[in-house]
Amino acid sequence: MEIRKLDQMFEVLGTRTKKRLVAAWAIDAHTIMAVNEAVNMGFVQGILVGDEKKIKAVCQEHNIDAANFTIIHVNSDMEGATTAVDMINAGEGDFLMKGLLSTDRYMRVILNKERGLMDAGAILSHVTVAEPKTYHKLLIFGDVAIIPLPDLKQKIAITNYLIRVAQFLGIDKPKVGIQAASEQVLPKIPSCADAALISKMAQRGQIKGATIEGPLGMDLIINKESAVIKGMKSEVCGDADCILFPNIEAGNVFYKTIVKLLDSNLCAIVMGARVPCVLTSRGDSERCKLYSIALAAMLA
Repeated sequence: MEIRKLDQMFEVLGTRTKKRLVAAWAIDAHTIMAVNEAVNMGFVQGILVGDEKKIKAVCQEHNIDAANFTIIHVNSDMEGATTAVDMINAGEGDFLMKGLLSTDRYMRVILNKERGLMDAGAILSHVTVAEPKTYHKLLIFGDVAIIPLPDLKQKIAITNYLIRVAQFLGIDKPKVGIQAASEQVLPKIPSCADAALISKMAQRGQIKGATIEGPLGMDLIINKESAVIKGMKSEVCGDADCILFPNIEAGNVFYKTIVKLLDSNLCAIVMGARVPCVLTSRGDSERCKLYSIALAAMLA
């Protein structure tokens, strides 16, 4: 089944075995409420790592039964993150989630060479799945939060992550648009040159499982009429499933624009670690966190 609405993930998860979610420094209402919803829906077991008194106070305030969770008491956010990662490495959890701690601290623990979640040579990247109200299907894109200026090797890795997520969402051969300032292959603009290389690699079978086109302006990726006007003939234009952004600024602006201006639902995870890692903004809604939990549970 191809998932075209985020709510459809719950239908798929309803037929699968529960996954063990370990939430690091899970002391805020949005995180606890999202985990509680996932527990009540039956697709995760919730393990909250954080200050037990604060967790129980939030539960009491929002009429949540604290017995729904396994609570692991720690005294600080960094202790919470480290403990959560240690539990994953000990086989006590299937995927990780960020609670009320900053992204840099969360990532620092995941990337720790001695106690983290990375294998040698792995590339960590952020993948977002959004449901824009003005687009006809889900959009999967990256990177908006981790790699500031990805080089060609990192862009290839991100592209493969986008394809993998799309396939887990039931899209057999996703269409990937590589975003740049122009659809022309301009060697002096790195985003255009890299896009052309990745597109050619896909044509020659070096990147498999997707139809990839680039460089493309954002208008061509999401709007078929723009492609017709500009004379671009591509099955990706106006019908993309995935977008590869050239840098974190482009991706992050898109992410925050569709959330804050267009009121889009979305979910987000980190890929490249040994397990999926939920990474949403501390300001994201409970619903976005719930969707992120669902996506991670599908991939775990």
